[in-house]
Amino acid sequence: MGHTTGRRLGYLAYEPSHVPYEGFLLVRTRTAALAAAAGAALLAPASFPAAAQQPSAEPVVKSPDEVASSGRGFSGAPRVPALAVPAAPASLPGEGSVRAADLLARTGSCRQISHGKFRTDDGARATVPVCAKRGAVFWKADMDIDCDGRPTRACNRRTDPLFFHATAFQQSDGRQLDAEHLPYVVVPGASRRWKHAAHGITGGTVAAVIHRGRVRYAVVGDTGPTDLIGEASYATAKALGIRPDPRSGGVDSGVTYLFFKGPKATPIESHRAAVARGEALARRFVRQN
Repeated sequence: MGHTTGRRLGYLAYEPSHVPYEGFLLVRTRTAALAAAAGAALLAPASFPAAAQQPSAEPVVKSPDEVASSGRGFSGAPRVPALAVPAAPASLPGEGSVRAADLLARTGSCRQISHGKFRTDDGARATVPVCAKRGAVFWKADMDIDCDGRPTRACNRRTDPLFFHATAFQQSDGRQLDAEHLPYVVVPGASRRWKHAAHGITGGTVAAVIHRGRVRYAVVGDTGPTDLIGEASYATAKALGIRPDPRSGGVDSGVTYLFFKGPKATPIESHRAAVARGEALARRFVRQN
């Protein structure tokens, strides 16, 4: 089964200032998109079960009530031939000095703060809680690929049938984020299950994303369905050595998302700022836990 943004339901509800259609709610369904793409192709470790300047534009508001029952995974969706995506190098340069082992040793147990658990895919059991440690929240899940935001060579309507030109948070200059080049993470949309902002997790919050002994820093850049968890940008996946293809990339498990409370990356689009802030916050996290 492909493990990508293709298994999520993308949705964005916009205020009139964001798009010319007032009160418009866009719901994107992978099943239909993949079916169309497939037709065109024919013609041609956890012990778990399964922080910045605020953006100049208001974050896109997503309605939990209208999408709470939706998902990004469709178990019966047809497979779409993967596009050619350069493989990540076998050995990637380090990012900061805090070791993955030190962060993972402090996230081995969970004090659950979510009112219930999240699914990693539509139709799957809800097995992933949001957990708290001193100065941070975290979860352990899969990774789907988010390619939304500013169109680029790797992220556009041709490479991703569900591509959308906006993210929940914007750059300091008002432009949408660049999923191909900016490492960012997607958090679940606010709901009764969990409200990320209530715990200090908003646009520009810095996260350490850990996979197979690698630590990469990213910012919170987008929000997703209210009942699903485990998603990051094309750039995040590539930096971790995970296949970033928006149709067929991602991994099914083994990713830890550790979000640091406190100062955010400034500006949100500066990965260098995210690394510097993340390294300082990661060292503090290790000392305090």
